[in-house]
Amino acid sequence: MVLKLYCAPVLGVRSSGAIVALVLAEKQIPFENVPIEFLEMEHKSPEHLARHPFGQVPVIDDDGFVLYESHAICRYLAEKYPEKGPKLVPGPDASLQERALFEQASSVERANFSGIAGLLQTETFIKPRSGLPVDHAAVERALVQLGAKLDVYEQILSKQKYIGGDEVSLVDLFHLAPMTALLGDGSVDVDVMVGERRPNVARWWNALSTRPGWVRLQERGIQSLA
Repeated sequence: MVLKLYCAPVLGVRSSGAIVALVLAEKQIPFENVPIEFLEMEHKSPEHLARHPFGQVPVIDDDGFVLYESHAICRYLAEKYPEKGPKLVPGPDASLQERALFEQASSVERANFSGIAGLLQTETFIKPRSGLPVDHAAVERALVQLGAKLDVYEQILSKQKYIGGDEVSLVDLFHLAPMTALLGDGSVDVDVMVGERRPNVARWWNALSTRPGWVRLQERGIQSLA
């Protein structure tokens, strides 16, 4: 039975579902894309709430095994298919230190990036489209915080190719959807990521944002993979 990926088309590649789709593509795992129409409140239907009790996306159904939350889904896929595509997580033979460094990098992304990016997306994308007032002071504070965090990223990336070491991992990919969205709608100036001030961040970001699977997702959206 082919794996099913439940996503919201209205969110497009700015969503965490796009990262799940990217991991599936990187690993060449066949899947069926099942759209959940937010505008029709399908995410709050009894059928979908049975899959995700909070009525959110993404969700996967892997031959009856239902899993939600993008980080958990991506880890599951990467660990289930270690032999396909890039490893993305430490392999079964990884040392304790290698696993610890991956967990450290994962914590860095959650503690120092995802919250700031989420706030910026809420204030600059979701609120304007929902008719809600934007907290411009919060946006300015978040942009200052983002710059400070990226200054530390610059230090980390001066010593290694990626956030978790010298091989690309899920931690790096988790940055793609929110930052692509923020750069795309102008909420964050492109120089923040690719300017001369942070050459190592620019190198890292260019390597991530030009990955063929991510480029295809931006061009075509999330599509089933046979």
